Order: sequence, then structure tokens, then C-alpha cells
Amino acid sequence: MSLFSLVMLTLSAIIGSGWLFGAGMAAQIAGPAAILSWILGAVVIGLIALNYIELGTMFPTSGGMSQYAAFSHGPLLGFVAGWSNWLSLLTIIPIEAVAAVQYMSSWPWDWANWTRGFLKDGNITNQGLMIVFLFILAFTLLNFWSVKLLTRFTSFIAVFKLAIPTLTIIVLIATGFEPNNFGHTAGFMPGGSAAIFSATTAAGIIFSYNAFQTTINMGNEIAHPERNILWGIVIAFGISTVIYTLLQVAFIGSVPAANLAHGWQGVNFQSPFADIAILLNLSWLSTLLYLDAFVSPFGTGVSFVATTSRALAAMTGTKHVPTRLGEINRKYQTPRRAMVVDMLLGVLLVAGFRNWSALSNVISTSTLIAYLTGPVTVTALRHQGRNFVRPFRLHWIHLWAPLAYVLASLAIYWAKWPTTVEVFGVIALGLICYIYYEIRQPAGWHALRASLKGSRWLLAEMVWLTLMSYAGSHEFGGIGQIAYPLDFLVVALGSLACYYLGVHDAYRSDSFDIARELNQRVTEED
Repeated sequence: MSLFSLVMLTLSAIIGSGWLFGAGMAAQIAGPAAILSWILGAVVIGLIALNYIELGTMFPTSGGMSQYAAFSHGPLLGFVAGWSNWLSLLTIIPIEAVAAVQYMSSWPWDWANWTRGFLKDGNITNQGLMIVFLFILAFTLLNFWSVKLLTRFTSFIAVFKLAIPTLTIIVLIATGFEPNNFGHTAGFMPGGSAAIFSATTAAGIIFSYNAFQTTINMGNEIAHPERNILWGIVIAFGISTVIYTLLQVAFIGSVPAANLAHGWQGVNFQSPFADIAILLNLSWLSTLLYLDAFVSPFGTGVSFVATTSRALAAMTGTKHVPTRLGEINRKYQTPRRAMVVDMLLGVLLVAGFRNWSALSNVISTSTLIAYLTGPVTVTALRHQGRNFVRPFRLHWIHLWAPLAYVLASLAIYWAKWPTTVEVFGVIALGLICYIYYEIRQPAGWHALRASLKGSRWLLAEMVWLTLMSYAGSHEFGGIGQIAYPLDFLVVALGSLACYYLGVHDAYRSDSFDIARELNQRVTEED
């Protein structure tokens, strides 16, 4: 994959259903201050991405996000990180299909009355579920035969996905833009400053930026990964941040004053931008937006089938999930079995979580748990692998790594109780799978005990965040034992202690030898 193809693939992944729903949900939660939420989300994910750029250029391998933690802290932590990341990626495939079907259900044309039954009380119906399955099937088939087909498709579709949001921004700002909306009712921050933080997770902002890892997980399928991984992420992430922030500005300024009679919490559009276009008598724009409601989720869904299948295939390396899932088709170089399993599980997920909001919150939280391992791993490897080749070296890592870790911990806290404990519970289920396969291996219980030390810091972090989520301020779903904003300081201090424990607990396992071999390939390519 060339740098252009990589940027197009990453943009196609990032600009998905998040732009169709995120601005509307963020405005409901934070009002005009939602603009700050998008900037805050970009800072959080951007700092995390810097850690993974160093790791990705050191170890260019498919599904790398599921392997890095094992290199520094052994197989148990690697499995937990990989499991968390895979769960979040797996959920993205059905959420993009749900987004398309949700927009379909509000088609305003008479001939489209048959789509109205796809959604009821904000949830996908059984009839809509069948359409969701067809979308997921199409996502999978476009990945099934080759990477070349994938890159050609995403390069084409990314241009369309950039054009429609950009046109929407220009038209809405030029037509019926109301500057007074930015101070309407309770002012710029009707929900207070806490709502700015809450919106980053609850409105799908973290979810929207999450797709930077598409670049990391394509690994050894990228030409000149030592430089293209860095520039692929920087270019795609920068463009998407500008687009998302301007979309929020355009949305807030374009909501008709009559719809703000009950404040921003009363603004509840089923298809946010399309509904606004109709209210402003811009029928041609609403038609384009309904078309893009197919294209944007489609491009992201196709990209994440590639990413998710490679993440699952990479997890088989430690032999804690069925190894046949990691087999690569010789002719097309794609992990077909992993794709089929992901497709079936995606259908089951959407059958259980039938709306965009619920799925995006779960994705954001589980993704951030996986991201906690990045700053710890990159710092630990500075000590363990001093002689490793680092095509991109993050300067001032002893400042940026702990800051990224603390911000990720806070973003998990912002997801609110009980979402935090629910996601932790799902991740804990993966440990049953790990233990089953671990005790069947020759080292058995001995190896399990050895790897527990390398993972205790993440267990401590999850327990700490669970306690804080329950006892924290009312603004974030807690019982109010610790008031806002003091709760932020307490969360940060406890998480910082877990970070330093994690760096201390790094040890050399067999996975470290795999890291050395991967890094030697970088040397050979240079």
C-alpha cells in the first residue's frame, strides 16, 4: 500500500457514521461547548496515537495493536489488550451498518415507506436487522479476495466521503447560520464544563477518532512502513479533526431557533444533518446526505473488516484462541476464517445492541482500555530494547506517555457508571478463554503465574476506575462521594500510580524474542 492509498484507507475508516450522528449527540449533551469536546477528543487520541506510531514503525506487522503489550509484559497482558481492542473493532462493523439503516428509516420519499419499519423507538427492528446483515456481508466480501480490491475501493470512496461533509459545512454555514445559537438559553456551556468531558465518550467522539489504528494494523502490507505509518496517521488524523470540528460548528449554527425552545437537550434529530437540511428547505442537500449515509458507513465498515480480521488473526500467535483463525489465504493474502467469524459475531452484537448510541459508548470504553497498554509498553521497551531500531522516536516520552495514559483513564471515567463496569465485565470474560488454553500448554499454571505479575497493573487500573466510577461525582454517574472536579485529580493520581507500576513490572517473555525478530526486519529493510 502506498502512502496515498494508506491515507485514503485511514480517512475512509475515520470519517464514518461518527459525522452523521456525533455532532447531534454532542450538542444535546454539551450544547455549543461540544466544539471543545471534539478538540479534546482529538488531543486525547492524538497523544495516544503518538505512542503507537513509535511501536508501529518498530514492529510493522498485521494486527500489531493486538501484539505490542505482549512484547513488554508477557502473553497475559498481550491477550487482554488484544481482546479489548478486538472487541472494540468488532463492534464497529455492525455500528456502521446500523448507522446506514437508521438513516434509511427516515427517508422522506413516498416510495420509501417500506423503510420506516427498520427502526422503532430508536432501536433496529427485526426487519432492519436483516438489512444490517446484508451490509455486514457486503463489507466482508469486499475484503475477501484481496488487499488490492480493498485499496481501490477505499481510495475511490474516501474522496466522496471527504466531499460530502465539506460541502455540508460550506452550505450550512452559508445558509441560515445563526451566531446567536452559540449563546442560546444557558449560554455557551448549558450543561456546565463537565458535559464537555462527558460528550467525548458518550457522544461517540472517541469512537469517531479511533480509526487511526487502521494504519497500525495493516503493518507489513504498507510500503516503506518506517515512514508511511507516521505520515499516514498524521495526515489522515489532521484532516479528520478539522472536518469533525467544523461539522460541529455548522450543526450548532444551523439549528432553527424554534427547535431550541427547550434548550439543546430538546434537540433530538433521528438523522441530524439530513433533518436540518430539510428544515432549511435544502432538499438537494438532504438527498446527498441520505446517499452519504450509505457511503460513509460503507467505507468505514469495509476498512474495519480488514482491521478486525487481522487483529483476530494476530491474537492466534500466542495460541490462546483457535489457531486456524490466523491462517492466511495463500492466493489473496487475507485471513478469511477470521473475517467469517467476525461477520457472524457482528450480527449477534447488533441483535443485542440495536442503536448507534449504545454501541458507540461500548466501543469507546473498550478501545480506551486497550489503549492504556500503549504508553506503558512504549516506555518499558525503551529499557528492555535499548538497541531496537526506532524509525520514529517520540521525544520527551517520559512526559507524553504518562500524560496519554492519564487522559485515556479519564476518558474511561467519562463514560459514566455503569458503562465502565459493564465493559470491564465483558473484557473479563476473555480471561476464561485465555486460562483454558494456557493450562493446556506444557508450562501450564507455571506460565500463568509468571505472566500475572506483568498484568497486575492493568487489573489494578480497572478496579480503581470501577471504584471511582461508582464513588465519583454525580456528573459522571457516581454516587457523589467525590465532587467534580476533584474526582478528576483523584482518578489521575491513582491511574498514574498504575502506570508506573506497569512500567516497573515489564519482563522478558518468549514474546520479546518475537519483537526482536520483527524489529530486525526493519533493519534489513533500511
